[in-house]
Parts: sequence; C-alpha cells; structure tokens
Amino acid sequence: MGIILAKTAGFCFGVKRAVDKVYAQAGNGNVYTFGPIIHNEEVVKDLEKKGVRVINDADELSGLEKGTIIIRSHGVAKNVYDAINKSGFEIIDATCPFVLKIHRIVEQKSKEGCTIIVIGNEHHPEVEGIVGWSVSRTCIIDSAEKAEEFKADDNEKLCVVSQTTFNYK
Repeated sequence: MGIILAKTAGFCFGVKRAVDKVYAQAGNGNVYTFGPIIHNEEVVKDLEKKGVRVINDADELSGLEKGTIIIRSHGVAKNVYDAINKSGFEIIDATCPFVLKIHRIVEQKSKEGCTIIVIGNEHHPEVEGIVGWSVSRTCIIDSAEKAEEFKADDNEKLCVVSQTTFNYK
C-alpha cells in the first residue's frame, strides 16, 4: 500500500511563514512571541526549548529583558501593537498577510463610520485582534441565529469581514 501526501498537507502559508520567522530568531538573544505563534503545542514547546518565551499580555512587557517580540500569526489589536512598539522591543510582525489585510480594511472602514461586523468566534485571538483595529461600532456574529438577530439602522453603512480560520455549521 502506498501513501500519498497531499500537496496542501501541513501548515497554511501564513502559519508556515510565522513559524519560520520564529525559528530564524530563536537563539538570537531574548526572543518572545506575543501569544503562542500558532495553535500547535508541539511547535510552541519546541520553540520554548530553543529559548523562545510566550507572553500573553502587554502588561508583561515592563518585566522583560529587551529583545525581539514576534507577533503571532493571528495578529493583535492595535493597542497591543502600539504598546509593543512603545516599549523599545524590536518587532517582527508575523501576522498572516490575509489577517493583516482584514486589519487594514477594518481600520479604514471604521474610520469612515462603518459598523464592523466580524463573522467568527469572539474568543479566538484572530477575532480579538480584528476587533481591536476598529474605532466604530463592532458586532461579532458566530451563528446563523446571531446573524438573524442583528439589526442595522436604515442608513447604517456596514463592513463585513470574517475570521480566516472560522469553521461554521
């Protein structure tokens, strides 16, 4: 019996890109990831063995030795990005390019006054990051029921985006 491995097996390109960035930095001084770089315990543990530490909150920044902070593939909210930027750490943004595009759209459209609707899981770090780029009303919808319950004003401009990894039923 033969086993054929699909060309698309493994990490998506955004995750592979993020993981490669962390491995390239591992061992080069103090290296931290903001949140686990990806949702893969084996990879995170392997990186920890190589000296990469995971931080989960911007409040942790003041207690760290200066070094490099790598932003996870899911991205972070604008206030987190700004806090890291102000803290004097080198930043490597490993946010998936597709997620970054959503951040830019949300930032622009919310500044234009659009209500931002995010289709996704409100507890997922990607959605937390997306919501954190909005300066206007934001609504997270994770089910058909919530979509049906959503009410917009007649003249309300809407911008709908989706969590890139959202699974639905």
